[in-house]
Amino acid sequence: QVQLIESGGGLVQAGGSLRLSCAASGRTFGAYAMGWFRQAPGKEREFVAIISWSGENTDYADSVKGRFTISRDNAKNMVYLQMNSLNPGDTAVYYCGRSRRVYYYTGESSAYDYWGQGTQVTVSS
Repeated sequence: QVQLIESGGGLVQAGGSLRLSCAASGRTFGAYAMGWFRQAPGKEREFVAIISWSGENTDYADSVKGRFTISRDNAKNMVYLQMNSLNPGDTAVYYCGRSRRVYYYTGESSAYDYWGQGTQVTVSS
């Protein structure tokens, strides 16, 4: 059973920064793409960022491109999301997810089978 545990959320003023972390269990962590998604109240879960199993490839939603950076440390089974220049529109619960198949790179949430419990990010204006 794979467990994902997010941390690092909180309350921050507009223009501020946060760094989210996701700790994953399992010995095959390095074979899976990992993604960050978010869900605001009354809205569907949306893609934020994805990183490939090796960390060589990354992609971002247009709304966060240039402000957010996803990274991973396979030796520690960790994924990170550095969020800069935050604005109130970034307020949401942030989830990390693991793709359903090894060596499969996609930002479609339906292709992810394990999720963390989420961490709340609130950006005040």
